[in-house]
This record gives sequence, C-alpha cells and structure tokens, in this order.
Amino acid sequence: MVSAALPSRLELDPPHDPQLAIQAANEARLNASKVIADSAEPARATVKKDSKLKAASAAALAAPPNRWRQRAEGLIGTVLPPLLGLALLVGLWSIVSSTTGHSIPTPADTWTQAVEVFRDPFYTNGPNDQGVGWNVLSSLQRVALGFGLAALVGIPAGFLIGRFNFLSRMFNPLISLLRPVSPLAWLPIGLLVFKGANPAASWTIFICSIWPMVINTAVGVQRVPQDYMNVARVLNLSEWKIATTILFPAVLPYMLTGVRLAVGTAWLVIVAAEMLTGGVGIGFWVWDEWNNLNVKNIIIAIFVIGIVGLLLEWALVKLASAFTFEEVKS
Repeated sequence: MVSAALPSRLELDPPHDPQLAIQAANEARLNASKVIADSAEPARATVKKDSKLKAASAAALAAPPNRWRQRAEGLIGTVLPPLLGLALLVGLWSIVSSTTGHSIPTPADTWTQAVEVFRDPFYTNGPNDQGVGWNVLSSLQRVALGFGLAALVGIPAGFLIGRFNFLSRMFNPLISLLRPVSPLAWLPIGLLVFKGANPAASWTIFICSIWPMVINTAVGVQRVPQDYMNVARVLNLSEWKIATTILFPAVLPYMLTGVRLAVGTAWLVIVAAEMLTGGVGIGFWVWDEWNNLNVKNIIIAIFVIGIVGLLLEWALVKLASAFTFEEVKS
C-alpha cells in the first residue's frame, strides 16, 4: 500500500548510473518509513485514549462506597437473616397449628397469652401456683448451687489430673466410666442420700457440670508447652508458683470453655430434674401446665427456657472475652 501510494524514482525513470540507482532506492525507503510513521500516529493516540478510559473506570470501581451505603448493607446483613429465620419459624408454627385443628395454639394466641402471663410474673397464690418469674428464679438458684460446687471441685481436680501423670492414669478410667451416664440416672441416688427434692436436683446439676470442667482443665494443663515447665524447673519454682504464674494463664481459655459447656448442660438438665422432683421451678411449671392441658403456657415456657439459656451463654462469652486474648465464638 505504501509503495503504491509513493512510487519511487526507480519505477518512474530507472537511472542507468548504479550510484544514482542506490541513492534513489534509499530515498524511496526513507519516504516509505515516514508514511508508515504518519499512519501509525492516530493508532497510538487511540490506544492512549482507551487506556485513559480504562484507568478512569478502574478508579471508579476502586473508589470506596458511600458510608451510609456501607452502614445500610451491614445492618441488612445483620438483621435480615435472623428476621427471616423467625418468619420461617412462625410460618411453620402456623401451618402445624392449622393442620392439627388448633390443638397447637397459633402464634397470635400464644402471644396474647404471653402478654397476660408477663403482666404479673411474680404473683403467689400458694406453693404450687406462682408466677413464671418465681419459677425461673428457683431454677437459677438450683443451677447456681450445683454449678458452683462443681466448679469448686472440678477445676482444682482438673489441674491436679493434668499436672501429675499418676493422678491422670488413676482417674481417667473413672471419668471415662461415669461421664457417659445420664445425669437423671443420678437423681434417685440424690433423693436417697439427701432426703429432699431441692438438694437432689442440685446434686444432679453438680454431677452433670463437673465433667466438662475437669476434662477441659486437665487437657489445658497437659498442653502447656514443655519449655515453660523447663524454665520453672531451672528457676526452682514451687508448685503454687507454677500453678499461679504459668499454668493458670495458659489454661484459662480451656477452663472457660469447660465452664461454658457445663452451664449449658446444667440449664438443660434442671428442667428434666424439676419435672421429676416437683416443687417450684421452670421444669415443674412446664409439667404442671401439661397436667392442666395449657399448651400455650408450655410454649411460653419453652421460649423462656431458651432465652434464659441464651443470656447465660452470652454472659459467659463476655466473661471469657474479658479474661483471654483469644477470640471466643458463641
């Protein structure tokens, strides 16, 4: 194309002198190079323009989004999934209520009954007719007693079992034998020994709470790096100094995990224990409402048990987060 547009002198009038012929050929090549350079210049300009547009688009995409938009997206991501879960629960509940001929009350009827129940949660009309607030407090009192005794016994026992191999070999078979036993199987033993429903229920809580604390504490002690113990041996530290300055800070995350597991198990077991022992408590309230065929109050009790368990879990997570540097997940 370039050669056709600019014919050289050799094509128009070929010279007979060889030097003139060479000079003419060089001039033709030079002219062809200039034409090529002139035709490539617009293409370079187009490429530069496209590059600028691409850079502008990338900058627009990389720019941080609006702060309000970020907050709105974060709020939607936090609030929307739980609301959808609750809506799914209410929808399934309504379907079950309609298919059972309303023997299971509807969510609206249960809500109306809950408003009536919580209007006076601390009323007292005798030992077997008390408000839901008194029943929850009685259950929490039993859990606190049994759980506290389990912590006083289980955590030091876990330190000793994890610290000394002899004690570990001595108690491991007993723990493996007794830990799978259902806590309710210990309830008759408590009734026989303590001659009362309240101490028997606290005894059941004690038994079910002690194993997670013993096992997690012992495992935490056994996982303390050996270098720490070698330093303690070189410094000739006493056992008390080793326990308070080396073992306790290292074992604290394991110990708090055991405490969380224990309190969750205790709150699960107290409901079943109170159904069998009677008296005042959320478990007894559920059983009493079943005898009265008051299904609305049973459903209310289920939600109360769940909310109290959630609050206990949340409080222990906050406690664990305050005493450890590790992230504690619910």
